[in-house]
Amino acid sequence: MRKINKIIVHCTAGNMNNSAQDIVNYHMKILKWSRPGYHYFIDKDGNVTQLIPLDRISNGVKGHNADSINIVYAGGVDQETFKIPMDTRTPAQKVALRKLLTNLRSQFPRAKIYGHRDFANKSCPSFDAKTEYADI
Repeated sequence: MRKINKIIVHCTAGNMNNSAQDIVNYHMKILKWSRPGYHYFIDKDGNVTQLIPLDRISNGVKGHNADSINIVYAGGVDQETFKIPMDTRTPAQKVALRKLLTNLRSQFPRAKIYGHRDFANKSCPSFDAKTEYADI
């Protein structure tokens, strides 16, 4: 198993109705990546889908993937123009994300939780994940 030091939260910066398959298709068919950018996807109803095994490296944050688990939720921008960063997490997504992060921290107790924005000049995940999940 890889040594995991970081758990990084992302948003899709797109339609909240997107599915896990939409994300996989975008990464692999449009961007031509060899694998998805995230290990887990959380849809608007709070359903969690594992996209790739944890022992595989995802393409979540350039330069930080070797020791990271990447999680994404559907949304993160206004749902009219898809251009304005906004915390659009549904109550179900908030519950699912907290539960997943808690579970992952129990498996990888040394891992710290971050938002993508902690590593790049981006708004992603459209909220301060590092602060919000500091208690996990």
